Amino acid sequence: MPDAKQSRQMPFDLQSLMKALPQKAAIFGLDVGTKTIGVAISDTSRMIATAVTTIRRKKFTLDAEALFKLAQERGAEGYVIGLPVNMDGSEGPRAQSCRAFARNLGGLTDAPIALWDERLSTAAAERVLLEADASRKRRAELIDAVAAAFILQGALDRMKGMV
Repeated sequence: MPDAKQSRQMPFDLQSLMKALPQKAAIFGLDVGTKTIGVAISDTSRMIATAVTTIRRKKFTLDAEALFKLAQERGAEGYVIGLPVNMDGSEGPRAQSCRAFARNLGGLTDAPIALWDERLSTAAAERVLLEADASRKRRAELIDAVAAAFILQGALDRMKGMV
């Protein structure tokens, strides 16, 4: 039987995230890939998402430690993790990997975690960076953090409609 923290974390939905957060609290958005984790943060009123950085993945415990340190520095009190759902709505190996990442992260923190459908977030981020005339090198440096900002902004916009 899972402990109380794990069972609280299992739904990973926005409604549960909102209920668990203080009225004014920043949230991290994460674009979890196999090699990197893009990180974005919201303002405390949860209106705007801003790209922060990209963490090069090493192993889970080191990745989580880097995230927790950054969350403490930036004052983030919750996490929205992008869930890479296929265009037909099915979930493949990448989605399963992100769910496992969320479960494992949830086992190490009391901070609430939600999963958010990230379909086309990387494509949207790429389009914005191209429109900004970013060089290929600069786009490679920024793409994951900007994708995390798209993921987080989508979740923030959805949360505005929830009460």
